Amino acid sequence: MFEGLHRGIVDQATYSRTLDHFRQTGVRLPKIAELADPVALRERLGGSLKLVDPDAPDPMNLFRVHWHNGADRREIVDVPGHLVLPPELTGVDAPIIVALGNRFPMIRAHKVLAAYGCLVPRLVSGAFDLTRQRAVWPSTGNYCRGGVAISRILGCRGVAVLPEGMSRERFNWLERWVIDPQDIVRTPGSESNVKEIYDACRRLARDPDNVILNQFNEFGNYLVHRAVTGPALHRIFDAVNDGGELSAAAFVSASGSAGTLAAGDYLKQQLGTRICAVEALECPTLLYNGYGEHNIQGIGDKHVPFIYNAFNTDFVAAVSEAATDNLNLLFNSDAGRHHLTAHKGVARSLVERLPDLGLSSIANVIAAIKLAKYLKMGPREAVITVATDGAEMYRSEVDKAAQRYFDGSFTQLSAAEVWGRYLLGTATDHLLELDRVARERIFNLGYYTWVEQQGTSLEEFNVRRDPGFWHGLNEYLPLWDEMIEQFNQRSGQA
Repeated sequence: MFEGLHRGIVDQATYSRTLDHFRQTGVRLPKIAELADPVALRERLGGSLKLVDPDAPDPMNLFRVHWHNGADRREIVDVPGHLVLPPELTGVDAPIIVALGNRFPMIRAHKVLAAYGCLVPRLVSGAFDLTRQRAVWPSTGNYCRGGVAISRILGCRGVAVLPEGMSRERFNWLERWVIDPQDIVRTPGSESNVKEIYDACRRLARDPDNVILNQFNEFGNYLVHRAVTGPALHRIFDAVNDGGELSAAAFVSASGSAGTLAAGDYLKQQLGTRICAVEALECPTLLYNGYGEHNIQGIGDKHVPFIYNAFNTDFVAAVSEAATDNLNLLFNSDAGRHHLTAHKGVARSLVERLPDLGLSSIANVIAAIKLAKYLKMGPREAVITVATDGAEMYRSEVDKAAQRYFDGSFTQLSAAEVWGRYLLGTATDHLLELDRVARERIFNLGYYTWVEQQGTSLEEFNVRRDPGFWHGLNEYLPLWDEMIEQFNQRSGQA
């Protein structure tokens, strides 16, 4: 049995206790189909949702766990928030379309969607007992915050496991949301130290009351992004392509847990979009079987995620932390904003929205530029990508970058240097177009993590070679929605 893939009730006693809990709390669970197409919720919820603080631990915020939140993060809008980055900023003719993840509730990042997709199928199948078990959320920052948020709303205890070197803003948020300070487990290292996270989870798993919801091998993560993020990106593309002249040429996303890349599987099936996975040049696992450390927070690496559909990926691109650090500084400083508007002709309205891009989001944009240059894309070929979070999680990183690269003084000249080097000067190096041999190499690399280290059976490992396996996962979505609907009815929340 793969993690979290339940077709029905697996423990009736646990299921009954969970039902009793929800009868008392009055929490209704949204179906995945409702999160995939939430516009219909506007009429159903009336004006009640607008009155709820999007950053509060309020159960109504479950109905904001989707891409269709407005700029105020209170209203549900027809087209998800996005940016279209023009040539004067990117240096390429191809429009780069960026979906905005910082409109999600509570954590201002799309990982709260992944957390919902991993925990709720376990609740409605009786596979998780929230009256006694703790939900353990291993990640490099956003997923564990999403897990803690979802856990708190649903009335169970959530534990965040993340590297001690992550941004101060992440820990500040966690300290406000966890039930007990001991529910923040700090592991050695930073973004690249995923193995150390796994080691901590192995120790925690010795207690049967700790349930590990590992985003790297939870297929709920893959499925909810394929079912929710994929259609959201499709709607954004259709809105941008109102003249019908654009093609959805490519989807670009950091590898991370590989959940977001599942949206690429959807776009490829619907629009023929090619898929490019992104990683840090300082830790080029997919590209060079490499290792190392980096500061592109949000794309934990040094392994191949179990839920990564390696044989459906067309390109791999690596981006340096120097590029993301410097562009984060450019986009979030007075000198940088002035340079873009006064000297590069970038519209002030767009420059004011560049803080919607966090570090991994900037990495996605740079990789999109690399790919557009490599494929010599023209103005009718769009690249679609995502901003998993915004700059609010990296305020402290701006000062660090200024000190590290410019001795603390970021001037107009510094801004010109950064734009020229890391935007206009983006090259097609460290980018690989994958053939069958390259895909085999990437797939095989996962053996060492999942079979040798984590004890996955060889049969379960190998079945993921088959494209039919990944398409077959879609059959769980209507099953889970039916289970959620029945659960809501039985708990009196239909």
